[in-house]
Amino acid sequence: MRLTPGELKVMRLLWKHGEMKPPEIGERYKPPIKDAALRACLAVLLEKGHVERRREGRAYVYRARTKQHRAYKTMLRELLDNFCDGSARQLMMNLAEQESLSEDDLQEIKRLTKSTQTPGKKGKR
Repeated sequence: MRLTPGELKVMRLLWKHGEMKPPEIGERYKPPIKDAALRACLAVLLEKGHVERRREGRAYVYRARTKQHRAYKTMLRELLDNFCDGSARQLMMNLAEQESLSEDDLQEIKRLTKSTQTPGKKGKR
C-alpha cells in the first residue's frame, strides 16, 4: 500500500476534491508537474488499486478508491515498524522531544490515550 510522496500528493487532491480529470489535478498540484509525469503517477496508482477511473467523453476521470484514514493508518504502522521498533510509546516520546507541544496538546494526548485504552492492554500498542 506504500505511497510515494508524489502519489500521496495526487491522493490528497483526490481526497479533497473528489473526482478529477488529469488537467484538473495538474492545475492544483504544487509545485507544477509535467503532464507525462502526472499520467505515469496516475497509471501507477491505478495499477496499485488506489484509484479508479471512468471514461467521460474522450477523457478519464479519476477518483480515490483507498480511503484517507486507511492510507494514514498503513503509513503510520510502517513508520512505527521501521523507525520505532513497532512501539507507539517510542514514537510519542520522540515527538514530544522533537516538537514543541503546548500544554493543550499534552492534555489532548492524555485524554486520547485514556479513551483508547482497553482493560488489560494499558501501555501496549
